[in-house]
Amino acid sequence: MRYIIIGAGAVGGTVGGRLAQAGQEVVLVARGAHHAALREDGLRLRVPEGELTFRLPVADGPEALGTLRADDVLVLAVKTQDSEAALQAWGPAPVQGGGTAAERLPLVCAQNGVESQRLALRRFRHVYGVCVWLPATHVEPGVVSAAGSPLTGVLHLGRHPHGTDDTVRRVAADLEKAHFEAPVVPDVARWQYAKLLSNLGNALEAVSGPVDGEEAAALYRRVRAEGEAVLRAAGIAYAGAEEQAAARGDKVTLVPLEGVRRGGGSSWQSLSRGAGSIEADHLNGEIVLLGRLHGVPTPLNELLQRLANAFARERRAPGSLPVRELVRLADEAVAFVQEP
Repeated sequence: MRYIIIGAGAVGGTVGGRLAQAGQEVVLVARGAHHAALREDGLRLRVPEGELTFRLPVADGPEALGTLRADDVLVLAVKTQDSEAALQAWGPAPVQGGGTAAERLPLVCAQNGVESQRLALRRFRHVYGVCVWLPATHVEPGVVSAAGSPLTGVLHLGRHPHGTDDTVRRVAADLEKAHFEAPVVPDVARWQYAKLLSNLGNALEAVSGPVDGEEAAALYRRVRAEGEAVLRAAGIAYAGAEEQAAARGDKVTLVPLEGVRRGGGSSWQSLSRGAGSIEADHLNGEIVLLGRLHGVPTPLNELLQRLANAFARERRAPGSLPVRELVRLADEAVAFVQEP
């Protein structure tokens, strides 16, 4: 199979580079300065064993590839806010032997949140979800860092909305040869909702810096508690902490990479790059949506969603809102909801 990585950033670049290292055929899809750097200098993947350079085919869209192959696998790794445009572009792409990508090719959503698969299923017949446990960084064009050891990541895979098949097992087998553990599960959404709860801290980290002090950690616990209450009200199951710990163990431990400073997660990186958009609408915003549908107040997630979007829109520096000020705003938001 040939893997077409749509969005060769932190997650996509790491998956694409590791697959290429394992001997798989890979095409990287990127835009702007990152696309130019990949074409000129190749993908520079910084991992515990050193910096690896992969000179792979690079495209900025389906037109650059012409007719797609029948054995292509599309890996959607853009941020969720960019999914609709990507799906609209790649769905109609022609495939050898007739038909379109949306009709014939598997689409693997390797993204945070749960929304992209729902968007994809409107266009694509064969949609797969991935619970992405892969610490990686992309803030410089052409360069991706992944500090996990001994494995680069743990990626639970399954069909969307549920089930497994031969295609997902073949994809998992290729990932298993490429420094990943890739369990195939019939209930991948249960793992993704568990990851969503942990990702509710992304916006907190993006606006106020690392969640490593007691004030920030206490606020995150309150934000997560809102999320858990919403999922209970919605009747949505998610993998518990013990189950997640048993599945991941110490398989992905961060180690220092020479010349690399891991500043923060995916939302922090969006602000650091000045991307102009952020994934908060599909992380904290997912909890806000479910809360409104099921009558559960979510003032803390609403606050983080609003602040993260403002930071991205105004291109403010990540971590520039003091934690104490954020806690004050959070207390005010909760008090406002509780007023009679």
